[in-house]
Amino acid sequence: MQSESRLAIFAAIAGNLAIAATKFTAAAFTGSSAMLSEGIHSLVDTGNGGLLLLGVHKSKKPSDAGHPFGHGKEIYFWSLIVAILVFALGGGMSAYEGIIHVAHPHRLENPKWNYAVLATAFIFEGVSAILAFRAFRTEMTGEGGVFKTIRTSKDPTTFTVLFEDSAALLGLVVAFLGIFLGQRLNLPLLDGVASIAIGIILAIVAIFLAYESKGLLIGEGVDPATLADICEIVNAHDAVARVVNARSMHFGPQDVLLALDVNFKGELTSDQVAETIDKLEARIRERHPEITRIFIEAKSAKAR
Repeated sequence: MQSESRLAIFAAIAGNLAIAATKFTAAAFTGSSAMLSEGIHSLVDTGNGGLLLLGVHKSKKPSDAGHPFGHGKEIYFWSLIVAILVFALGGGMSAYEGIIHVAHPHRLENPKWNYAVLATAFIFEGVSAILAFRAFRTEMTGEGGVFKTIRTSKDPTTFTVLFEDSAALLGLVVAFLGIFLGQRLNLPLLDGVASIAIGIILAIVAIFLAYESKGLLIGEGVDPATLADICEIVNAHDAVARVVNARSMHFGPQDVLLALDVNFKGELTSDQVAETIDKLEARIRERHPEITRIFIEAKSAKAR
């Protein structure tokens, strides 16, 4: 895990904890449903940051007899749990609170509390989002934009924090509109409508995060460009006839298993094949250090 990603998670935890406390205080003084939903949202995000750090810690456990390929996928499992919590606790409770407020609207008291808290929260969330984007930007290439990078990223900590912070900023805007318009138009139920909208935003983000985490958890390979480069490295060696098959699987953001079926030229001895395999593994790891395990099945071109 890169230091930028870790910093982004710690910043998100600290910011969300402080913001949650101020939002719940404002909700208690004003009775705002949207503000209560935002407090729930920030509290859930605080816990989610802790779960991401837990996943990072567990993923670094060494391999053992029961887990010969290590525990790298722990980070993908806990990312999926984060998505479930965002959906169930963040989205579900926000929508429920909003429905209750729409059914039984009441005028807000001391709305200035809400505006002060929203402004403060927007600053904190903005700083956290900037740090999250800096961590995410390290994975971006010149060829792909944000969404392509998310689809190809194998580190869920970066895009999870980024999406949570983005959803938080959007939620703050929705909460402001609900409170402001409800006050200006004398329609207190708009505060509840804003709470429902926040719940929907969180549900959409959660579904997207769950989809991405599922793909990583069940086993994604390296991107096609990386696999093509590996095949090019192997095929360029004088002792290789051709690569028959190449497969890979991510066990973690920087932990990849690579399996190659390679046809070697028929005149090679077994010792020469073994020496060539060692050289190929060294070249692949030099170009792609994330490839931690390489299995090459050698076949003779004469046999085909």
